[in-house]
Amino acid sequence: MKPDIFQAIADPTRRAILTLVAIQALTPNAMAEKFDMTRQAVSKHIKVLHECELITPEYSGREIYYHFNAKKMQEFDNWVAQFRQSWEIQFSQLDELLSTIKEQKK
Repeated sequence: MKPDIFQAIADPTRRAILTLVAIQALTPNAMAEKFDMTRQAVSKHIKVLHECELITPEYSGREIYYHFNAKKMQEFDNWVAQFRQSWEIQFSQLDELLSTIKEQKK
């Protein structure tokens, strides 16, 4: 079964890879140099991110450069956005409650 975007971003290593690739396209070897794990382990993370379409490969001669797929991440952001207003209201209410409690203690 193909992993979904939530499974992909749940792993801290994959989130770190996404951050690196968002800054610039990297080869698997260049990515592996950034982590204290084997090249094969990094390749498994790359595979998950690629299957979820969060990164896309570009072939340049014998090298593969992976690019961040902002459009796919936008889909995720759109899904999260539906909850954002609710969170903001709840945080605002919590701020008001904490301010009230603080004022009552004075």
